[in-house]
Amino acid sequence: MSFDSRQFLANVSESPGVYRMLDEQGDTLYVGKARRLRARLASYFRGALNTKTQALVGRIHDVQVTVTNSETEALLLEQTLIKELRPPYNILLRDDKSYPFVFVTDRHPYPALEYKRARTRGDDGRYLGPYPSSGAVRESLSLMQRIFRIRNCEDSVFAHRTRPCLQYQIQRCSAPCVDYIDQDDYRRDLEYAVQCLEGKSEQVTQELTREMEAASEALAFEDAARLRDQIQQLRQLQQRQFVDTAGGDADVFALASRPGALCISVLTMRQGRLLGARHHAPANGLDLPEDALLGDFVSQFYLGQAREIPGEVIVSHPVPDASLIASALSERAGKRIRFTDQVRGHRAQWRELARTNAEQQLAGQLANQTQLAKRFEALRDTLSLEDLPRRLECYDISHSHGEATVASCVVFDANGPRKSDYRRFNIEGVAAGDDYAAMRQVLIRRFKRLADGEGERPDILIVDGGKGQLNMAREVFAELGVTGVALLGVAKGTTRKAGLETLYVETVDNSLDLEGASPALHLIQHIRDESHRFAIAGHRARRDKTRRTSTLQEIPGVGPRRRRELLRFFGGLHGVKQASRDELAKVPGISATMADAIHRALHG
Repeated sequence: MSFDSRQFLANVSESPGVYRMLDEQGDTLYVGKARRLRARLASYFRGALNTKTQALVGRIHDVQVTVTNSETEALLLEQTLIKELRPPYNILLRDDKSYPFVFVTDRHPYPALEYKRARTRGDDGRYLGPYPSSGAVRESLSLMQRIFRIRNCEDSVFAHRTRPCLQYQIQRCSAPCVDYIDQDDYRRDLEYAVQCLEGKSEQVTQELTREMEAASEALAFEDAARLRDQIQQLRQLQQRQFVDTAGGDADVFALASRPGALCISVLTMRQGRLLGARHHAPANGLDLPEDALLGDFVSQFYLGQAREIPGEVIVSHPVPDASLIASALSERAGKRIRFTDQVRGHRAQWRELARTNAEQQLAGQLANQTQLAKRFEALRDTLSLEDLPRRLECYDISHSHGEATVASCVVFDANGPRKSDYRRFNIEGVAAGDDYAAMRQVLIRRFKRLADGEGERPDILIVDGGKGQLNMAREVFAELGVTGVALLGVAKGTTRKAGLETLYVETVDNSLDLEGASPALHLIQHIRDESHRFAIAGHRARRDKTRRTSTLQEIPGVGPRRRRELLRFFGGLHGVKQASRDELAKVPGISATMADAIHRALHG
């Protein structure tokens, strides 16, 4: 079966990451990185392509994606995979045994930051690096030139300039070629840039903060504004890349599951760097709970095969018999192995990254065209329909004790979720917590529009809530004269556990209890869970919008001193709003608890 790029792209993350293109035999054709995976991968399947890329795309049978926390992390992982796999279409990296450097000469009065492929004996100056690729060097140089306005021209060009070039006009050079900046000031900016490349950006930021305050007190507001902009740019640079700054060897296991599908992702961390990710979809024939299944998988992963066991094994769920597994692993490895789901700091970030990858991989499994077709066929047979349903719509209601009520409408077709047709409805004018009235309002609004020729008619309408919501939908259909749409109510079981739902078809007297392994039930659960997720996200956004009136002055515990430290550290209120919890906690006088409170007040 040919590769379905449309279906694949509909479920790819927008996060940074690495992708591997595989041929029919499962061999890797190409490894690439992307700042936004969906946009980058879409470029291979849309628009004009050169001959080489067309040949590559023609051989693709599958694409595997690994989500990372940052583009830098994706870059490092890309290099690791290319070295390991040697894909035939990565021929541009045939010289990847020599890594590039940044060089700063001592001979020139106004040195530039230079790109060099290898060290040269006899050079008078400093080498910074090595970097994982030429792209990493050029990106670093561009950033330093933008922040500190370091020249990037050749010495021969510099020597013959009589007026500033375009780089000065766009504020990316201080024009030392025509003496617009003296040597001491230029050397100071250059030293700042070098310190940032050496990982000392925090020291540079503190020094720039002192300079900004001095300029402000001297009423040199233009200089203060320029320094403020530099501080904000450096704060963005300082977003923690934990794979580069945090050490440790660990394997990280995360399990994600939905009805009819599960995935376990294994991330390999060595010396604090992500070396790779593997995704597994083991059969769960005994229908074990997630924690037991994960424990069995980890045991077989190490004890059933000859594998290296790192000093730490991190899992996404508390696992039964964790101490027993840790003892067995320690005995096999001949050293103490830490086996845990309780982690903090950068290890907690590793665990979350593994979960993200497992969820991403699971979404791809659920969207598999063959599996979807089987589920639609099973639903047709279950409901005794003459034809395969083409369009399913599911509705759900979400609120917090009646506050900011939002209804969701999600749509599935033969290709799975049809997100372009998803809709949210803000519910107004109903009693707080009256889910039936809320459902009535959203269905009337939706099907009145349908009567006016807006949108497509669904074949099946699913309401989450059971008998009461199904009766409300029947009343709306009778009132508006809607025909030709099958009604289906989904009621949770007594324990609310997936697989124990009761289905009501058309009327509350016609109920169905499907087996937990039924593909039809898996499809219904999938669309029900998606409508629930979409409704909750809409409700939270609406609720937080009404609550988000907080400024620093209105946050409990943030007095004048803390406000001053926050504004100094980030160069202004905009920088504070852009900061993460970890970044806020770095401000003097701001604890982790206070950082969390500030972040919640500013972002909800």
